[in-house]
Amino acid sequence: MSMLYLDNAATTPVRPEVLEAMMPYLTRWYGNPSSHHTVGEAAADALGEARARVARVLGLRAGDIVFTSGGTEANNLAIKGIAIAAALRRADGAPRRADAAHAHGGTHIVTTPIEHESVLESVAYLERVHGFAATRVPVDADARVSAEAVARSLRDDTVLVSIGYANNEVGTVQDAAAIAAALRERRVPLHLDAVQAAGWLPLSAAELGYDAISLAGHKLGAPKGTGVLGIRGRVPLEPLLHGGGQERGRRSGTEDVAGAIGFATALELAEAERVEASARVGTIRDRFIARVLEHVPSARLTGDPVHRLAGTASFTFAGTSGEAVLLELERRGVVSSSGSACAAGSDEPSHVLLAMGIAPGVAQTAVRFTFPRWLNAPLDAVADAVEASVAAVSAPRR
Repeated sequence: MSMLYLDNAATTPVRPEVLEAMMPYLTRWYGNPSSHHTVGEAAADALGEARARVARVLGLRAGDIVFTSGGTEANNLAIKGIAIAAALRRADGAPRRADAAHAHGGTHIVTTPIEHESVLESVAYLERVHGFAATRVPVDADARVSAEAVARSLRDDTVLVSIGYANNEVGTVQDAAAIAAALRERRVPLHLDAVQAAGWLPLSAAELGYDAISLAGHKLGAPKGTGVLGIRGRVPLEPLLHGGGQERGRRSGTEDVAGAIGFATALELAEAERVEASARVGTIRDRFIARVLEHVPSARLTGDPVHRLAGTASFTFAGTSGEAVLLELERRGVVSSSGSACAAGSDEPSHVLLAMGIAPGVAQTAVRFTFPRWLNAPLDAVADAVEASVAAVSAPRR
């Protein structure tokens, strides 16, 4: 039986063009880019080229690009690195110690309660270990946060605002440019977690106004274990990894040259296809959502009905178990998920849905469908499979 994979927010297959671009740096030009010989210098040149290619897509300088092991590391580096560097600057004349923030009363970070675990846990770490204070600005029932609410949350000691550009569970898109504009007057840096947004939404630093942005390769057709933190050079950053001083001292460790080439190739391809793919897939998504809502009485769309990723459709099905629906869907040849793959194995209701005001029992019925950028046919058969799957597991009416 053939399977239709609709869990692309979790990961995507590696594109053939990406594999082809990577192969020479796995087999022939495999040198360490810090080595001063022909093979190493060839690797260093390729790494520099990959850095420049990523920078062009983001509208940043090549020196602003830090290659990471993925979105989780990029988020950790942005949040911890910017916050601790800011705390160290505030500690007038104090020794450069990681606990300086705690010793001087702490500083302040702003985020929302619907962020990816790598953001929420990084903020919680700074609170727990380094004495930071954090404000988690509430979202509305569609998972949107207003720029005005973010601005009201700022304090004199706010050192960073970290917001997800597009939510990984329900697909809601935030008005990043408006949030950045609200912060600019106060000179508070904005970090965007754009892991889900890349390939669907604009990423230009000039258009969005961010100071730092996180991306992950495996959402774009590059291998797992590749990612980028783009961070403007004027923003101080304390490294998480110490050693040989690679990545301009911001992330030590021998660079994955082939991975960097693969990431750059995947990002360029996704950006070139973005406008057309978003329009095409968005039309298919809207038809799919309408069909599910029409034919499944218990279905409720989660996330903003307008400001949402073209490739995401997420629902709750009251009176069912989300996991049971997923099993029925897979039996019918459709692979999807209940939410973030990073929370796999947890039977707790989604923190995103709870923050949106959805009752815990209903939140546990969530199912998320996330589509590939190359989707080009209606999903009527999938909608029919949803209808049949929900009917098969729904509690009988009394």
